[in-house]
Amino acid sequence: MSEQSQTRPPVRPITPLPLGLAVLFAGVGGYLMSVAFPGAAIWPAAFGAIALVLMALRGRRLGSALLVGLVYGAVLYFFLVSWTARYLGPLPWVALATLQAVLLAVAFLLIALAYRWVPRAWPRGRLVGLPVLVGALWTVQELFLGNWPYGGFPWARVGMTQSESPLAHLTSWIGVSGLSFMMVTAVALLIELIATGSWRRPTRAILPAATILVLFLTPLFPTTAAGEIRIGAVQGNGTTGYFDEREPYGVIAAQTDATKPILGDDLDLIVWPEGGVDYDPFQDEFTARKLTRVVSQADAPLLANTATERTDGIFNTSFLWTEDGTATQLHDKRHPVPFGEYVPDRAFFNALAPDLIGLIQREYTAGSNPPIVDVDGVGVGLAICFDVIYDEVIRESILAGAEVLVFQTNNADFRGTDENLQQLAFARMRAIETGRSVVNVSTVGTSQIIRPDGSTVASLDADEAGALVEDIDLRSGLTAGVVLGPWIQQLLLWGALAGLAAAGLIARRRR
Repeated sequence: MSEQSQTRPPVRPITPLPLGLAVLFAGVGGYLMSVAFPGAAIWPAAFGAIALVLMALRGRRLGSALLVGLVYGAVLYFFLVSWTARYLGPLPWVALATLQAVLLAVAFLLIALAYRWVPRAWPRGRLVGLPVLVGALWTVQELFLGNWPYGGFPWARVGMTQSESPLAHLTSWIGVSGLSFMMVTAVALLIELIATGSWRRPTRAILPAATILVLFLTPLFPTTAAGEIRIGAVQGNGTTGYFDEREPYGVIAAQTDATKPILGDDLDLIVWPEGGVDYDPFQDEFTARKLTRVVSQADAPLLANTATERTDGIFNTSFLWTEDGTATQLHDKRHPVPFGEYVPDRAFFNALAPDLIGLIQREYTAGSNPPIVDVDGVGVGLAICFDVIYDEVIRESILAGAEVLVFQTNNADFRGTDENLQQLAFARMRAIETGRSVVNVSTVGTSQIIRPDGSTVASLDADEAGALVEDIDLRSGLTAGVVLGPWIQQLLLWGALAGLAAAGLIARRRR
């Protein structure tokens, strides 16, 4: 026997839970994760969900791990995105939830492999290397679902569940992906401390306990005060839903009526939501005149949004309308919603569901212009509706000089559901992550003005016409979360894949 084999610690493979119990854990975990998001917003439930699904994956072979991941993903997404069935019926809901569950299950196979390979490759690494690798691979799963297919759907990132928890401040240091990684790593470490009996040795528990304490006590990354801007955010509560019965110019009339009570305020900017204008003012003279009248009466520019048609396509466009009756600063939505604002591979999907696909007549084009407008020297960063969930859109606006963020959205197709509250939580996380105030304005609510620390300044409830007028703090400077966030994602992505590959090779050699 070689000296190396005599000193190598014994390999103790992880014993998996019985499959029936593992499936039960996965299902309960999926439900707990869904209620960690709004409307319930029980943020501690996210930690219970992570613990249950990791315990269900530990030691599993690929077939049963795939089942565990599928059950967890299906329960999570069928509850979380049930709002997609509000008007279009069950087919879009089932399709989206099923696709996300399958993709998540496939990505979770990497976590199952980590639990099989790391104890064999590095027996002494179960208390450090294994939890770190599991946390990184969970983040890889989130990056995968957030980018593919058709631009991805990063809606269920576990970091986003913490918008009202003490951990939310961490995003200002390490970004949303970094927070997801830290949460999963902490839970995975706790599981290994208990499973290996190391919790009985106080010296081994001190470092994890201290780390968790530091995470909860981490303050916001500081940004610099840069003055104030007085903004009026208008929620018109007009007929902006896909299936609403509309009168000609009814939406702009509702927005105008809700704006009238604030026209006497000394405003620097008026903000209307996504879809707050019925027709393209660059082609419709009546709409252009209505906008110019509002701007003239308010003596302030108007940030509005509508569908615009130009030579290179149809766009979901936000524009800054000025007193001279035009707008030269435009931003087009970066991520039009697949099967909502355009149909990818239309011929294929039309053959599967012609009635549903036939409802989507417009084909919006992804924009490329910067997500920022200049208002009298103040950079106003933009994100249109679901663009709020895409890190690169928010980061680009901050790097371009945004001192305040404005998110315009139209939630009329999801009235009476949790969709707007979930989106609002993402907006709150963006305020904390970037150290910027956020104006989140919806056609039908809920609209809010949010401070850089995530607290709410003012709010308008759903299905209520009205306007919010506030002096909003401007901030300059970049948080660590903005600067380091993309680098942390790349480090976790490539580090996790390299670490898993190395563990697999070494484990195979030692088998």
